[in-house]
Amino acid sequence: MAMSGGVDSLRAAALLKEEGHDVFALHMRLPPPFIKAGKQGDAPWEEEQASLKDLASKLSIPLLFVDVRKEFEDQVITPFLKDYERGLTPNPCFICNSKIKFGALWKEARRHGAQRLATGHYARTLPAGGLHPRHQLLRGLDRSKDQSYFLALLSQDQLSISIFPLGGERKKNVRLWAEHANFSEHLRKESQEICFIPEGNYREYLQERLPMPCEGNPGPIVDMAGNRLGEHRGLFAYTVGQRRGLGIPSHAPYYVVELDPRSNTLRVGRDQDLFKSQFTVLQINWVAMDPPSKAFEALVQIRYRHEGAPARIIPFGETGAVVRFKSPQRAVTPGQAAVFYQGDQVLGGGVIRREHKGESPAHW
Repeated sequence: MAMSGGVDSLRAAALLKEEGHDVFALHMRLPPPFIKAGKQGDAPWEEEQASLKDLASKLSIPLLFVDVRKEFEDQVITPFLKDYERGLTPNPCFICNSKIKFGALWKEARRHGAQRLATGHYARTLPAGGLHPRHQLLRGLDRSKDQSYFLALLSQDQLSISIFPLGGERKKNVRLWAEHANFSEHLRKESQEICFIPEGNYREYLQERLPMPCEGNPGPIVDMAGNRLGEHRGLFAYTVGQRRGLGIPSHAPYYVVELDPRSNTLRVGRDQDLFKSQFTVLQINWVAMDPPSKAFEALVQIRYRHEGAPARIIPFGETGAVVRFKSPQRAVTPGQAAVFYQGDQVLGGGVIRREHKGESPAHW
């Protein structure tokens, strides 16, 4: 069991024990989270260890600590920083699950005799067989907490050893269990932010970690017609759809529409300019199917909280596709994940690519 110290992983471990599995827990030691100057950070590692040991003992399961700081830095944080330098808005959780949880952590779990790896994600799987020659990844039953979006990069081998005990659970019932089992007061506070930037201080984090601070590479802000409206502080301080912090006086709000690192230009427009009908996805991991050769229809989710929208998927090569929405969608953001669904089934997912005028898939 990959144990974070939150209520979801604890409930998942308890469910596995109730089902009769021989369970032990692994906790990943990650790089310390970034805390804004002048504020107190998380408890020291020794205190965190003691708290986690107490939680594991309440469940009567062994707990091991796995130091994955180097792997996390190399495979999650470094690509995250490089993407921001390129004017992208990456999703590190999308990468972490395949590279770290079901990569480095699974390797350590297997070394200790594990046959499967469980996490507290709200998602479901179906084994290969019968009408499905490939392992399937499905949405969690609790649609409001479904996390299959973050798992779309898992390979067939990784899906074959994964268990998601909360796939059929509802979050409210998990919280009730924690209260009845007297776990509530011992649990970590849940956060919707990235684990290594828990307060959402992205700009401060980038200023500290990137070789050139956000304010170190200013450039023009232009409107959709190319008229110069002002000067930005560095492209990686912005993301598509952003409204605040532009410093452009206007009777109606401007939004970030595009970041162009080639010319170091920030393009802004009105709300209607954020809607897009077509974009490209690369680095696709096909889950429910072999790489397709023909176009197909699917629901495409372009953010975790995006409801998904009907689209036509036109594949090229083995890991690329053009997505054409039936109705334009707001703030399609290069660097974010796009995941394809049919019903609850994950067909595949990849990374939204920035497109340049005059290019076509043949150039990629």
